[in-house]
Amino acid sequence: MGGKREAFAARREAMGFTQEGLAAAVGVEFYTVGRWERGVLTPQPWRRPRIAKALDVSLEELNVLLDSPDLPQPVIGQVLLGRPPETSLVPSSPASAITADQVDASDAFSPEIAEHVRRSREEWLRVRRAAGARGRELTELAAWLYPVSKRAPGGHVLTGPDWLLDTPVELDSVRLKFSEVERPVSKLKPVDHVLPLTARGERYAGYSRAVRDLVRPRLLENRLSYRLLEVSQRNGLELTFGTTTFFEVFDIKECLAHEFKAAWLASGGSVPDWSALPLRSTIGDPFDPARMLMSPGISTLTIRKDRRGEHRFMMHQRDGRAVADGGGMCTVMPSGEFQPSSLAAVDVHNDFSLWRNIMREYSEEFLGNPEHDGAGTSSIDYAEQEPFRSFEQARADGRFRLWHYGLVMDALTLGASQRTVAVLDDEIFDRLFTGLVATNDEGHVVGEGGRTDMPFTSEAIDRLEPRLSASSLTLLRLAWRDRQLLLG
Repeated sequence: MGGKREAFAARREAMGFTQEGLAAAVGVEFYTVGRWERGVLTPQPWRRPRIAKALDVSLEELNVLLDSPDLPQPVIGQVLLGRPPETSLVPSSPASAITADQVDASDAFSPEIAEHVRRSREEWLRVRRAAGARGRELTELAAWLYPVSKRAPGGHVLTGPDWLLDTPVELDSVRLKFSEVERPVSKLKPVDHVLPLTARGERYAGYSRAVRDLVRPRLLENRLSYRLLEVSQRNGLELTFGTTTFFEVFDIKECLAHEFKAAWLASGGSVPDWSALPLRSTIGDPFDPARMLMSPGISTLTIRKDRRGEHRFMMHQRDGRAVADGGGMCTVMPSGEFQPSSLAAVDVHNDFSLWRNIMREYSEEFLGNPEHDGAGTSSIDYAEQEPFRSFEQARADGRFRLWHYGLVMDALTLGASQRTVAVLDDEIFDRLFTGLVATNDEGHVVGEGGRTDMPFTSEAIDRLEPRLSASSLTLLRLAWRDRQLLLG
């Protein structure tokens, strides 16, 4: 039995994984990683390639981490050949506040290296916070790179073949298939031009790690997510999924967005030429899951159906200090990643349901309940636990109806998402959401006239348009177009 593998544990933490998160990524029981780190168990050789991939190290580097239990913390970076765990050095303040003495002051680094690091980080933050980056401007400019045939109605977002439905369908008619087969995806390379420098003067290993250290959003966790593998409308809408991790998808989306912002700034605010977008050019067809890693979250427009015909809907403004993307924009609510509630194998399959994901988001965003992040000791009993039991009953009574429009893609990040609509009878809405919260972990509810909702009218949508994300605006326009069907 070996000693504690501190270097292995440090690498896991540096990549944003909890022990349970790494276990899910490599396909082992949640307690196995803890045994590896305590030296109780050693991964079998046939399992090591997948572990190395998750930790972004070579097999040789992984073997050093596993076979050197007493490796002291200061030499971890040497073992990882230039990919050290990064220490948070820069506070969440404007880029202009970054100074040389906020960069590692160790004697190992010269003032020249410290200054080089400071300038790299200033430039990276300047691009990331570019004017217009929080609005819809850049997303809609990016859409111009693609032909009209690849744009959804209104031109705000993109959509692929068989992705967007002509009319919405009931949620239960969408068929989900789960695939256990691991399917490789091409890595996005090279990415040096969209990453800042670490304290050692080397490039960060991934965009999520740079965001964690230099932006410091309150919510940034690497969770298991469902990966889109196929979309088909041969016999109605059918979606096939496998698994991936949040950071894997986040890194790709944010690298693409950063590259576009930098090229946009360099062009003086014009649509960049494809030659200035090598990462985007490498992907080619963004709707091909074999070339573009996608984990389409679920965004739901919630409409309170009023008996007098004064229907209303819910909007949410995301807090840029709390979330890593989309800060400052108004979106439909609830919205969330398509993920299992825990890392246990039983929950990966038990939670493979659009409805169950939507219910959890209502619980979190509308009622302020803690996120179901797998910290609990048992799986969710959707039939008996509240508020899920009440949600289920209202839906069974036909007073909580859900529709699915298919998928769209944000042109800036090439991030896919599912667009859904929920229509609740007014008395059911008021009963289910008696404890509606005005503020949650990700932002606050946007209302009108002292209320926590907006009138579902063309005028209200027009007034909100400048504040809306591109995908939320598209969904609102579609829902208004189809209001007779949706409101029944």
